[in-house]
Amino acid sequence: MAVIPHVFPHISALDHTGSLIEPGAHSHAADLAELPADRFFNRELSWLLFNRRVLAEAQNADYPLLERLRFLSISGSNLDEFIMVRVAGLAAQVRNQIDEKSLDGQSAGQQLQDLHGAICNLVEAQYAIFTELTALLDEQGVRLITDRRLTKPESDFLADYFETHVLPALTPQAIDPAHPFPFIANQGSGILFSLVRVADAAAVNEMVLIPPAMPRYVRLPSDPLQNQPATWIAIEELIKRKAARMFPGFRIHGSGMFRVLRDSDIEIEEDAEDLVRYFRTAIQRRRRGRVIVLSLEANFDAGAEAMLRQQMRLDYALIISSRGPLSMSGLSALIDDERPDLKFEPYTPRYPERILEHNGDCFAAMREKDIVVQHPFESFDVVVDFLRQAASDPDVVAIKQTLYRAGKQSAVIAALIAAAESGKSVTAVVELKARFDEEQNLHWASQLERAGVQVIYGFVDWKTHAKVSMVVRREGDGYRTYCHFGTGNYHPLTARIYTDMSFFTADPRFGRDAGLLFNFITGYIEPRGTEMLAISPGGVRSRLYECIDREIAFVRAGKPGTIWAKLNALTDPDLIDRLYLAARAGVSISLVVRGICCLRPGVPGLSDTISVKSVIGRFLEHSRIWAFGNGGAMPNRRARVYISSADGMSRNLDRRVEVLVPIRNGTVHDQVLDQVMLANLLDTEQSWQLDSSGNSHRVAPGSQPFNLHRYFMTNPSLSGRGAALTKGRKVPKLALRRGGAAAK
Repeated sequence: MAVIPHVFPHISALDHTGSLIEPGAHSHAADLAELPADRFFNRELSWLLFNRRVLAEAQNADYPLLERLRFLSISGSNLDEFIMVRVAGLAAQVRNQIDEKSLDGQSAGQQLQDLHGAICNLVEAQYAIFTELTALLDEQGVRLITDRRLTKPESDFLADYFETHVLPALTPQAIDPAHPFPFIANQGSGILFSLVRVADAAAVNEMVLIPPAMPRYVRLPSDPLQNQPATWIAIEELIKRKAARMFPGFRIHGSGMFRVLRDSDIEIEEDAEDLVRYFRTAIQRRRRGRVIVLSLEANFDAGAEAMLRQQMRLDYALIISSRGPLSMSGLSALIDDERPDLKFEPYTPRYPERILEHNGDCFAAMREKDIVVQHPFESFDVVVDFLRQAASDPDVVAIKQTLYRAGKQSAVIAALIAAAESGKSVTAVVELKARFDEEQNLHWASQLERAGVQVIYGFVDWKTHAKVSMVVRREGDGYRTYCHFGTGNYHPLTARIYTDMSFFTADPRFGRDAGLLFNFITGYIEPRGTEMLAISPGGVRSRLYECIDREIAFVRAGKPGTIWAKLNALTDPDLIDRLYLAARAGVSISLVVRGICCLRPGVPGLSDTISVKSVIGRFLEHSRIWAFGNGGAMPNRRARVYISSADGMSRNLDRRVEVLVPIRNGTVHDQVLDQVMLANLLDTEQSWQLDSSGNSHRVAPGSQPFNLHRYFMTNPSLSGRGAALTKGRKVPKLALRRGGAAAK
């Protein structure tokens, strides 16, 4: 294994030729000085608005009920992660008296105060939707036991279940001076009981922590053939109802549930010599981070709350009182119920016909021409098959692979292990700093090393976020390189629900650039002279600035200037400022930003020509695309089109290894620009429009509603369709129209 230190403090950018350039080249300093100070939205509040959009899908009457419950659960898990990382970071700044202002000029303390109010409002909204959904589900035969009385059969079953499956795992702990206060792990929950001993009427307080491995919800038996409802009970509710069996000789005077979220960010020390050992220790420390949020059941005893505050040192922590579940993320267990009528109709991704026409030979299909596969509408299996074929092909001599998030059951890892065991040279760049996947990646790294894979952990203070596979194959008298570049992770589960692009190419120029990229990561050799790729740190920013400035120049020359982009987040102030300058010059800019957006659109004199929308639907939009008109009205065949692993964030542009991949093949160019990018702009059924005040408004479907996910579920892609493109049913062509969009 190897850990690469950050040894390039002098690097500010790599231009498209790989040459170093200085910041401020092509300076717009005078123009930037004229921009107003209030031109940015607050990043944290923008994220909360994004999660509000996710939560709004739980109220979407067009969705089946269990899918609406899924969105409620997702909004809960999203909020947990936001609190454990972003809110925790602000609290740490306040504690350490770090005077660092946000883009919109707020101190950490001011942001923390605003966030506390916004989070409480969001939790209240979640509870209201939870109440609505549980009532609707009850009508459909999916019931959640909350405050109603149990029937005799229910009570008997739960009593037996409690004795057999729950009670043996519980450890009641007295809360008094003779017993140390129990440690409550991150995301840990428990119940405080107020008891009275029958023998002497003494008051006793007991805490019962709920084991994290215990199921969050328990399903009671039912017979669907007799039309009996599916009935569930939360584990906390079960423990409270059967607690008398845990405390013989006591009367239960009262009880209250609580849950803890702790600071979970891992900071990398620059002098960390062994990243593996450092992360194994840091993962353990994460469990003991400072408490950021303490959630309490409504009407929680004031004295018990005061005791928790004192014992857990809740300085700058948020106390949330909730009338519903303390963890909405746990509701995902109910979605597993066998009720297909309450879920989306199952969707089976297509396998690219282009590859099937070559008898499943990925290499033969790639030799013919470049291919783009769009997940999840086209199967992730093609990515796995590419690596499996490489592993079993006797002519393949080397495989190089980046791994950011690979999941718990990874066919990609299995293929790399098989390749190494068959004697091939295999290099895997495993990113240990992938937040909340650090432990899983340590496990995969160990498995790969045991199989003989050369495992590289990359740079200490840069994450390797690029998604690249490189296969070197012996052909004729020489070698040929086959590459895969992705916008998403090599993760088989998220590939079913995230929309991402997989670009396959045998173009020698991409192969040479991929080699330079891996040499940069494994041997910190600066990637000078790239022919196709822009590589960050720095290079992606440089290429984007060059393209934006070209559009400004086209407008000044009397030609159309147009920028389309699709991102997950846009927060980098310098990139936003460059877009503002383009807008002030008259460039038309259409952005699709799923999550955080700090750019303020539609401001007179600043961003009149910028529109920002967000798409939230059945699938999570994750691909990153940039398109520049190149002097023509969009879309056009001359447009410069790129896909990327990078979002519009400072960390992606300056502190991560990322790639920006140009799309040159005509069919692939049409697919990315005229299909994927245009469909995102056309969508009216899943879209939200951002206004200049920072509010999002659901787009009206209009007289010709268009759903981009439905379009791709029912129509094959251009580059993956192969000969069927000319023989089969024509794919409906998408087109923009004056004042709106249309499909034809």
